[in-house]
Amino acid sequence: MIARNTKSILTKLTMMNVLVSGTALLLACVAFFTYDQITFRQSLVRTLSAQAQLIGSNSISTLLFNDPQSASNTLAALKGSSNIASAGILTPDGRMFAQYTRDGANDILNIPPLRENQMQGYWFRRSHAILVRKILSDKKLVGFVYLRADLHEIDARLWRYALISAMVLLVSLLFALLISSRFRKSIAEPIVALAETARKVSQDKDYRVRVATGAERDELATLVDSFNEMLREIQQRDNALQKAHDELEQRVSERTRELVSANQELEAFSYSVSHDLRGPLDALNGFSYVLIKNYSDRLDANGKESLQSIRTAAMRMSELIDDLLNLSRITTSTIHREKIDLSAFARFILEELRRTAPDRKVEFIAPPTAEAYGDARLLRIVMDNLLRNAWKYTSHHDHARIEFGSEIQNGRVVYFVKDDGSGFDSRSADRLFQPFQRLHSTAEFPGNGIGLATVRRIVQRHGGNVWADASVEKGATFSFTLGSTRNATR
Repeated sequence: MIARNTKSILTKLTMMNVLVSGTALLLACVAFFTYDQITFRQSLVRTLSAQAQLIGSNSISTLLFNDPQSASNTLAALKGSSNIASAGILTPDGRMFAQYTRDGANDILNIPPLRENQMQGYWFRRSHAILVRKILSDKKLVGFVYLRADLHEIDARLWRYALISAMVLLVSLLFALLISSRFRKSIAEPIVALAETARKVSQDKDYRVRVATGAERDELATLVDSFNEMLREIQQRDNALQKAHDELEQRVSERTRELVSANQELEAFSYSVSHDLRGPLDALNGFSYVLIKNYSDRLDANGKESLQSIRTAAMRMSELIDDLLNLSRITTSTIHREKIDLSAFARFILEELRRTAPDRKVEFIAPPTAEAYGDARLLRIVMDNLLRNAWKYTSHHDHARIEFGSEIQNGRVVYFVKDDGSGFDSRSADRLFQPFQRLHSTAEFPGNGIGLATVRRIVQRHGGNVWADASVEKGATFSFTLGSTRNATR
């Protein structure tokens, strides 16, 4: 991996140097070629113009006296110019008067016309250049002279320059390779060392390593120093984080031991309540029952009423102990989640309640299904408490209505139990979910104020919330959510 990275960086640096050098040289060669072409053509035009002017001056008399032979002799002087392929003298109407060709062959030309105010003109074709110049005598047109020059020389110059440029470019690239090989390590080695250190830190999470700094103090040295400083800060933060993590683990361990100890004490207390307190209550209840059954004829009405009060108080205290133990077990028990149907729970509980009071006229409404995800045993307790409350607080009405259902509010499922019973002042709704808090007297509606506190604890352990809305003598609605699996208390 290190070799591959090294090769990659070195190769990229070398290619970059060669590419920059080659591009610069290539642009210089193109500029030189272009300049040479332009100057060569300008020089050729000047030469042809001078030759055409000389031939025209020497041909005025031959044109005026109609002497083609003299004109041909004048053109024959162009044999000394190797680039002139052909030449000719024409009459004002465009007829050929005299002609010269270097190879002796006929040269048929389409001579471009000149404008009336144009003294001469030149045209470059792919393989030759043509120049045409007017011949004037006393400012009167007496004829034309044309010259055609081959461009083979410029092609030869182009190939020579291309060969020379290619050799120069090759030699320059070789020198660029040699020079870059001497300087690229000073750039590549710090980058490779930086990358290798970053890889080790990422892989081993060891922030103690550092990148070696070189003797040169340039931008790379600044980068290396900054990277080492960053590693130093990360190491300090990592050490502080590890120390905090260790302290947190220690505190968690201590709190866990304290919680285990508290749970053990709570279990011991529950055992004590279940056995040590229940024993005297059972004895009190039993002996009062014996007195009423066996000695009631020896007691007057006040004595019997007192014994019955003792027996009722003992039974109520026993129920209160059972409710407290249930609330304690709910707080510490483990939740086992599964898919359940709350609507089925509701219908079963209402059937049980109907059997306890078959003469009551209660309309019960529930959907076919109401799926939920939670602990079946605990959610059955929730439904039992809410429905029994609705059953209890509608008992003073001749006709009652109890409804269970669910709806979507703000993207979450909300379950509710609604009744048309006695209701309560909604300003006191929060008190309902506190243990032993009641809004009605026990003479009016029996109970000990533990049920709704149990409901709230179970719903909270499922990651949800519970609330109530009501009005006096207009019924009450208890709503709850169950949250999601990840948000629930384990």
